[in-house]
Amino acid sequence: MGCSVHWLRAGAGFVGRRGGRYFVAIVVALAAVVSAAGAASSSAAARTFAPVDRPAPPLDVAAAKLAASLQCSPGFGRSTRAPVLLVPGTGITATQEFSWNYEPALSHLGIPWCGVTFPDSGNDDMQVNGEYVVNAIRTMYARAGHRIAIYGHSQGGMVPRWALRFWPDTRAMVDDVVGAAGPNHGTIIADAACNGTRPCQPSDWQSKTTSNFIAALNSGQETFPGISYTEIYSHYDEEVQPNQNSSGTSSLHGGGGQITNVAVQDVCPDDTSEHLALGSYDPVTWALLLDALNHPGPAVPARVGLTPCTEQFMPGVDPATFPMNAFDAAVDVETSPAQSLTAEGPLACYTTASCAAVAPACPRVRAVRIALRAMGGGRIVAVTVGRGRTIVARAHGRALRSVSVRIPEHAVTLRIVTVNYRGVRRTTLRRYGPGCRPTRA
Repeated sequence: MGCSVHWLRAGAGFVGRRGGRYFVAIVVALAAVVSAAGAASSSAAARTFAPVDRPAPPLDVAAAKLAASLQCSPGFGRSTRAPVLLVPGTGITATQEFSWNYEPALSHLGIPWCGVTFPDSGNDDMQVNGEYVVNAIRTMYARAGHRIAIYGHSQGGMVPRWALRFWPDTRAMVDDVVGAAGPNHGTIIADAACNGTRPCQPSDWQSKTTSNFIAALNSGQETFPGISYTEIYSHYDEEVQPNQNSSGTSSLHGGGGQITNVAVQDVCPDDTSEHLALGSYDPVTWALLLDALNHPGPAVPARVGLTPCTEQFMPGVDPATFPMNAFDAAVDVETSPAQSLTAEGPLACYTTASCAAVAPACPRVRAVRIALRAMGGGRIVAVTVGRGRTIVARAHGRALRSVSVRIPEHAVTLRIVTVNYRGVRRTTLRRYGPGCRPTRA
């Protein structure tokens, strides 16, 4: 969260030191917590959201952008171990957050992984970020040939649940969801920061306990059968609160999934990990993730034991470079680009099943008429389907107002090349999804 960090620095808490680690303690009025939770509950009840089994909506983000967002370990797909999708927190890329801890630690154990990076480091609309997670799940599942696990920190511990909630096909592709400091029910820190007196970035508005995003995320059911959920939190988290027990924001309840809600202090009482530490170098969080990966079902804290309590860092962290790595990560969060809004953005229509009716799937072959005037006219035009070289429409020496193109029933990208009367060449990409409906490319 970007805005909330500055709010904390304005005097919402105090910085201290315990057990060799820095932490921020926050004083929160219990009445405010109860009031915020009650408002969120009544607000959610007043909305009608899409059924949990409603068919998945099409992805609006261009396929090329989705593909470029996913970076995987060398040799991915050759391991028999379930791959792990690493999902970063707000304000940071997957490389910035995980390259100095989780990536080397997983690689050392022979566990394949992929990291997904959101546009603008995740600071903007988390609904869009959810589409990137959907693509990552589908891609990793297809490449691995079996179910995957997800580990996410902060926003990364919450947004995968958005993908599972509104894209039902992804549920059969996921075995474990492990979230560290996920604001699953919003955070009162965002409530205080984004209170209408000044702008906040989109993801912070959506992180409020009373936001429409949080209401949609938890609508219907919080978990799904067949998936194991391990939700890890810290009492000393300065960003995601309340988190003093299993009734806090990070914890999940009901829905049919197997659930473990656990504070790192339940394993090691002296662990004082704050928000960044919890998701990037805390040894207890790593031990709980590994326990979930190595056993059926979610993590069992009793299996972890007290060994992590004697360790300063998780495996993969180099003590010699740690100070600079942690500093760089904190700077990355504070300096990542973000727009500012004066209120929460609108929910996507698929969340309330209010989208315009989707046309039936295209027949096996269908002609699509493409107007060329908006593309600069056309003395010469060539249209190709997908990545193939087949020219399906071409004209020479005369102006064209439109061309008809036959496309297959599955989603394709048309590459339209025009040359105007001055000889200026222009290429336009137009993606057609099921039902021959164009989407952004």
